[in-house]
Amino acid sequence: MQRQMDVSNFLQYSDLIATSGQPSARDFESIAQAGYRAVINLAMNNSVPALPGEDHIVSSLGMAYVQIPVPFDQPAPQHFALFAAAMRELERTAVWIHCALNKRVSAFMYLYNRIHRHQPQAQAAALLHTVWHPDPAWCNLIHTVLGNYGISDTGVSHTGIGGTGAA
Repeated sequence: MQRQMDVSNFLQYSDLIATSGQPSARDFESIAQAGYRAVINLAMNNSVPALPGEDHIVSSLGMAYVQIPVPFDQPAPQHFALFAAAMRELERTAVWIHCALNKRVSAFMYLYNRIHRHQPQAQAAALLHTVWHPDPAWCNLIHTVLGNYGISDTGVSHTGIGGTGAA
């Protein structure tokens, strides 16, 4: 199912998982036509550029819709726990995950890939850094959540892998 989509910050993680920034109503039509059966939205309803009525648009296209509003400046471990539960529920479903700019999603996918898919740190970080280098709030979340799972991770900082690179 891997396709190039014309949505901001698009990333194809696997045949069943794609992520991006905020899709438009027309993008959701293309997403449904590409075979995705579920959408997870991590953006707040007032995020710029939120799509009014997104839940109705997605549902009318025959896709399941899950929204887990994650405040960008205050991500918390419980937000990731909800995301991980949704991903486990949808593990055999083609799912499109988005937020405003794919920053929340890429951080959550980094955690999900490390914890649940047992992906090596360097590989997971490379995907994360395709979108951004997390700021201190998100780095703290990443380290807290990984610590909760007994995973030591010195590879992600707000300055990049191993403390180098652009913020």
